Amino acid sequence: MKKSKWMKVAGSLSMTGFLLGSAISPVSPSSSSHGIARAAMVDKLALESVFQEAAQEFNVPVEILLSVGYNMSLWEHHDGKPSASGGYGLMHLTNVDLDTLEEAHSDDPLHMFLSGKEDSHVQETMTAERVSDLSITDPNLHTLNTAADLLSLPKETLKKDKKQNIRGAAALLAKYAKQTVGQTPSDLNEWYGAVAKYSGTSDETGARDFADRVYETINKGVTKQTEDGYSLELTSKQTEPNKETINSLHLKSDDGEVKADCPNGLACHYVPAAYKQIDHDGTVYEWSYGNYDKANRPYDNQEIKYIVLHDTEISYDLTKTVFQRETTQASAHYVIRSSDGDITQMIDNKDVAWHAGNWYFNSKSIGIEHEGIAIEGAAWYNEQLYHASARLVKHLAREYNIPLDRDHIIAHDEVPGTSAARQPAMHWDPGPFWDWAHYMQILGSPLESGKKQKDVVQIRPNFNTNMPDLQTPTGEPVPKQSANFVYLYTAPSFDAPLIKDAALPNAHPLDASNWGNKAVIGQTFYKAEVEGDWTAIWYAGQKAWFYNPKGTNTTKGSGIVVTPKEGKTGIPVYGVAYPEADAFPEGIPVRGMSKLQYTLSSGQKYVASEKVKGSYYSAPVYTYNSETTHKIVWGDDEFYLIHLNHRLAFVRASDVDVVAAP
Repeated sequence: MKKSKWMKVAGSLSMTGFLLGSAISPVSPSSSSHGIARAAMVDKLALESVFQEAAQEFNVPVEILLSVGYNMSLWEHHDGKPSASGGYGLMHLTNVDLDTLEEAHSDDPLHMFLSGKEDSHVQETMTAERVSDLSITDPNLHTLNTAADLLSLPKETLKKDKKQNIRGAAALLAKYAKQTVGQTPSDLNEWYGAVAKYSGTSDETGARDFADRVYETINKGVTKQTEDGYSLELTSKQTEPNKETINSLHLKSDDGEVKADCPNGLACHYVPAAYKQIDHDGTVYEWSYGNYDKANRPYDNQEIKYIVLHDTEISYDLTKTVFQRETTQASAHYVIRSSDGDITQMIDNKDVAWHAGNWYFNSKSIGIEHEGIAIEGAAWYNEQLYHASARLVKHLAREYNIPLDRDHIIAHDEVPGTSAARQPAMHWDPGPFWDWAHYMQILGSPLESGKKQKDVVQIRPNFNTNMPDLQTPTGEPVPKQSANFVYLYTAPSFDAPLIKDAALPNAHPLDASNWGNKAVIGQTFYKAEVEGDWTAIWYAGQKAWFYNPKGTNTTKGSGIVVTPKEGKTGIPVYGVAYPEADAFPEGIPVRGMSKLQYTLSSGQKYVASEKVKGSYYSAPVYTYNSETTHKIVWGDDEFYLIHLNHRLAFVRASDVDVVAAP
């Protein structure tokens, strides 16, 4: 996805997206995941027969066709809407252009830029006119067009119609087989090169990784119930693919093997994300590239302070494939598979991934993607995933001296927007079903083991028994399951309305993606009042109540308690902590700070985790040079990082008084 340099703040597959903000909207959990019978199940043979017919028509082994589809989309059609990487349908046929990007990423920096609401990291040299002139010509990003031509059908038909989407993919695979081995072979093992080409990457490591996964899926077999009711099965069949068939593609290979930065004993390997300049009709620009920035963290006066946890909202395999395309403009350092905790590192930790949607946090964090769909929760977040992730995080925390607490091990949904315009569009992964208490226990830093401080509370409902009502963003009820938050009310009563966040004034109160009325396990707030079984906390400029009989939904917490300085009637909050204008040297544009939509009034108290000096990492171009183009700017202005609401935020140290310290 060509978002160029000015889009690199996006990055989150996170439904990154990358992904919660993409056109792949979360939908109701599948019945196979939750054991819920559907009123009208689709005949298992209906879709399987389409695969069989397409395979026979184009002389493609059905196992190849099924496995490619599974590894591209998990056999999900998503109503013909484009994925975060511009792919359509079960077979993820691509058609990437600026219109697709705007449709699929209406809440990412490209859309914000075109709307005149550019993020603070947008390059001053970029203009809307230059955006409109960019074209995306890589044929790997237009497989939908090629497939439509092969079938002599309109592109829209292949987008919407499952059968034609599958036929289009079969026609493409047949074409690729002829290009790699000169025919459509009957031997299943001779399709390795064709499958590698279908991956859409020009990188040999990435293409081989995709082809290996397709054959691994065939060897293991898979059964799945899709979200729209189909049941599909790929029966296991042992293969020994001829990997020499990839040679005719003449893919780009990296010199030398790079080892992943992982603890011993974990299944962990390195597959590089794309770091390439983008070709705009034969012209490349220093500011136009993907999918991350070069750096030398934690050296060169930089620092790594946070680990940000995401979920992918698409498959493990497709996530890796997407990160290997320089036009995706999103990335993360690691991706973890749900089924077995397999880990792929895709970016060196010294470099800055585009994952959090906030340049300040990107530049100071490591991003970890977990295969999963937020609205389905426990169907993806299993023990293999938790334990692999926790072992990796412990290793990284030790290596980079990152505290193992909920102030530094954070969710993507806790990262603030860089402006009031960006705040409502920030993503909500890994969502309400991530078991924070269990995860911190595995990390060896249980929530109950921290310091205790008067009137500072840490949210801590019993995850196993806490099952609040929720609905999907599309309005469907979510089956009851354990959740990690308490609802916040305007008064100490279940009859009172739930609070509204200033950034989400029209959100449905029970929407799982509505982070504005939820306080999550491990978040720390100042106790404002107690009335019977109810506790009130200061939360985003208002007093918010939650049910807390005998303190059962909290544990004592600690932190730096700050309040607006005496004489100030209200103070602003920010999503970044950038230096003052005078700190920026000649040649680096001053980065201003935009206020968020909250005001903290006199008498309110918030819990801060630390005081920091303003800083900004300047990385404006593709070619890395720590002496000229890539510099960390430090200022004298100081800020406190506070738990504002569901998200973190910054207040100026000059605006507050410290009333208590741990």
